[in-house]
Amino acid sequence: MNERPRKPAAFRLDDPDVIVTTPEQPPMRGRGVVVTPDPEPALPVPVEAIPLPPRRRWRWGTLFWSACGGLVLLGLGLSVAHLIQDLFSYSDGLGYLGAVLSAVAVVALGVVITRETLGLLRLATVERLHARAAEILINDDRNAGRAVVRELLSFERSTPHLARARADLETHLTEIIDGADLIRLAERELMAPLDVQARRMVSAAAKRVSLVTAVSPRAAVDLLFVLYTALSLMRRLARLYGSRPGTLGMIRVFRLVLSHLALTGGLAASDSLISQVLGHGVAARVSARLGEGVLNGLLTARLGLAAIEVTRPLPFAALPPPALNDLAGELIRPRKDEVAEERR
Repeated sequence: MNERPRKPAAFRLDDPDVIVTTPEQPPMRGRGVVVTPDPEPALPVPVEAIPLPPRRRWRWGTLFWSACGGLVLLGLGLSVAHLIQDLFSYSDGLGYLGAVLSAVAVVALGVVITRETLGLLRLATVERLHARAAEILINDDRNAGRAVVRELLSFERSTPHLARARADLETHLTEIIDGADLIRLAERELMAPLDVQARRMVSAAAKRVSLVTAVSPRAAVDLLFVLYTALSLMRRLARLYGSRPGTLGMIRVFRLVLSHLALTGGLAASDSLISQVLGHGVAARVSARLGEGVLNGLLTARLGLAAIEVTRPLPFAALPPPALNDLAGELIRPRKDEVAEERR
């Protein structure tokens, strides 16, 4: 028999005559008001889709070039073997001389391959330290910061003039310091003296390019000199920060520098920068060749600054990065010590 519907009424839940039950409990009869709240509907829980690892495809291009390289090496080996046999047929002395030269070439090739491999590994270590330090500056992980600093100390172990800075930094590893602060401390202790030398290298290279291209009569000579100076500057900066790249490593550094310039949009000097350098009444007094020299010096300086960003093991966080405006001003304004020497 159905119960008659209750008329609407107002009551308080803390009233002793009000009984609150759950849907699982049996219905209660008696005096008072029995309240059974409706069950809340179960909402679907969103589940994040786990990205599947990309399937490794067979690279036919890599297989082709590997096979071609193997055939070339086999051909060279057979050619050398036939050459030694022919030398032995003429004279035993020529045969032994050819064998010795072949052994020396093989040993030298092994040394070159080893040096190139070590250079690529050190450059990869720099990239890994840079990426990990940038991540620690965001998440402030203390243990990860200590691991990065220890690896950085081991990486810069071969730099003699950083011995005192390394000793001071090692004493702070046992202290309670946040990860981001530890990275900034390592940057102040280890990177500050290297940054001063790097800035001097970039400034000297930019001045050299500006002077040579201003007096050079040929555009081809300007291009070759700028390219040679830029590559030499990148190699010296990489060695300064501890990379010591070989030929393949320099190709890698050059690609990273170009990628950095493409991302930052700093390959060409902007109009505001050119007007800042050649302004203030200077542009009306200098020749076109001097203007081209200053512009080539600016481009060299920009390449040098990008090389510093690429070859530096730590990102700029505690120290300000070198600015192109400061280097640009030095191209047309001599330093005080240079002016004093000229007056003497």
